[in-house]
Amino acid sequence: MRFTLKMLMVLLAGVLIHDTAGAASFTASLDRDTITLGESATLSLSFEGAQPRNVPAPQVSGLEITQTGTSQNVSIDNGAMTAIVTVTFSVTPQRPGEFTIPALTADVGSQPLSTDPLKLTVTKASAPSAAAVNSGNEVAFLRLVFPKQKVYVGESQAARLELYLRDDVQNFGNFQLTSSPTDGFSAGSPVWEQNQRRRVQVGNRVYTVLPAAFPLTAARAGELTLGPFTASVVVVLPSRDQGNPFFMFNQGEQKQITLATEAARVESLPLPAKDQPANFTGAVGNFTMTTTAGPTTVTVGDPITVRVNISGRGNLDALRLPAQPAWSDFKTYPPTSKLEASDAFGFQGTKTFEQIVSPENPDVHELPEFSFSYFNPDDGKYHTLAKPGVPLIVHAAAATPLPTLASARNSAPQNQAPPDILPIKDKLGTLETGGRPLVTQPVFLALQSVPVLAFLAALIWRKRTDSLANNPRLRRRRQVAQLVAGGLSDLNKFAAENKSDEFFAMLFRLLQEQLGERLDCPATAITEADVDIRHVQLGASPTTMESLRELFQQCNQARYAPIQTRQELFAIVTKLKKTIGELQEVKT
Repeated sequence: MRFTLKMLMVLLAGVLIHDTAGAASFTASLDRDTITLGESATLSLSFEGAQPRNVPAPQVSGLEITQTGTSQNVSIDNGAMTAIVTVTFSVTPQRPGEFTIPALTADVGSQPLSTDPLKLTVTKASAPSAAAVNSGNEVAFLRLVFPKQKVYVGESQAARLELYLRDDVQNFGNFQLTSSPTDGFSAGSPVWEQNQRRRVQVGNRVYTVLPAAFPLTAARAGELTLGPFTASVVVVLPSRDQGNPFFMFNQGEQKQITLATEAARVESLPLPAKDQPANFTGAVGNFTMTTTAGPTTVTVGDPITVRVNISGRGNLDALRLPAQPAWSDFKTYPPTSKLEASDAFGFQGTKTFEQIVSPENPDVHELPEFSFSYFNPDDGKYHTLAKPGVPLIVHAAAATPLPTLASARNSAPQNQAPPDILPIKDKLGTLETGGRPLVTQPVFLALQSVPVLAFLAALIWRKRTDSLANNPRLRRRRQVAQLVAGGLSDLNKFAAENKSDEFFAMLFRLLQEQLGERLDCPATAITEADVDIRHVQLGASPTTMESLRELFQQCNQARYAPIQTRQELFAIVTKLKKTIGELQEVKT
């Protein structure tokens, strides 16, 4: 009986394997066949009935295709076993257009199988219509604001990108500019203006506006076009299970959104050729100037330091000192410069130049006046700043005396020959007893140990440095610990000054940095959802996990209902210090 049952099981397994092998298939599919530039689609390769011997890696020009994971599913239906292996790829377009993912071939079991070609359409992102924005259907949208419709070549302005987030957005992250065309402008990197964040009513919904400013300088004349700018952002929206009474924690749902702005057209005017000063070097803005020179009493060839301070608003980094034709009696050297900006883009502040000059003849009685010209776009005119000459006293260089040769002096009287042989010294003087030999003195012996101790200290330091270099997690743990220590100090300062916005911005960053270090992932990718999704990897106690959720929720709520009292802010600092301390004690 036992033998018969074993034979039946072997026969049944053979039949299942035969049926499975006979049903081997290989298919490819896309989760979407139309996406917007900035979004990503998922390509799935499914192998059914047998394990693939090779997984083809598709390559398409204009598409970035990266493998993201592998899964396996085995099911038995009516005695038939089905095994499906699925390999997924992320497909990110680099430009709009129609793309074809060609047929792929793989060895599945003992036979080569091929898929059908797939079509993917990538469209340009477009700004939502005014009706769509006013209806409140847009979770997020992007606007481009440029302060002027007309600029001059060389004029610098700060444009703004404004990110609008609907009031039901719990959190956001991974904001990336996918395209930022600035034809005819030289552009810098955008800077988020946290202190300019505001809430506005748009249509029938309330939005939080997050502005980012970036510098632009017109590089040529004509009609210039800014944008359309495109970007992508991941937002966290309330979960669909929020209304379920058995749903304890609303972790939210993540959604990737593609954003686009309207294009802005700017007229760039050339600088007028009429009345342009001869020493104009291209400075555009509004400036003032001060100059100093010294020393004023010198000898021909001595250096004189000329300091020129140019202050105001404009592209200070591009300022250059003009040539001074009136300084023909001076030898000049290339100037050095230092910029002290009072804004984030270097458009406002002071640029200091230092130039060394030296008079070439004693007939010079003054350093001639210094002039600097610029074009002011506010009134459309050239202006010249001039400082009067500086009186100088220049002495002629003195003749260099010939060196005198030292002659040997004879102490013997004149006409008397010195003695050939000096008498032997018959009294040697008093003998003195020498001190103890150095080798018997403790101080000398102690000094001999200094090089050995220094070598041992250097060896220990080198060992610790190599250990840190080979252990990135330990290095990051120490960096995060220092960041948290400094951040707690800042939180106490913000709480004492009742600066709620800065307080919760720093609180959210500290939570991201500490959880990122614990989970060994980028800090910017951490959201409130990771607390529950990856709680097993964290290994923290339920009390600590609950404290983390409360801290994240307080960060989200602070954007809509700011905490006003210092006592509440200090209580949050205490909770954060305790929670982070418990996290740091968990072994990973």
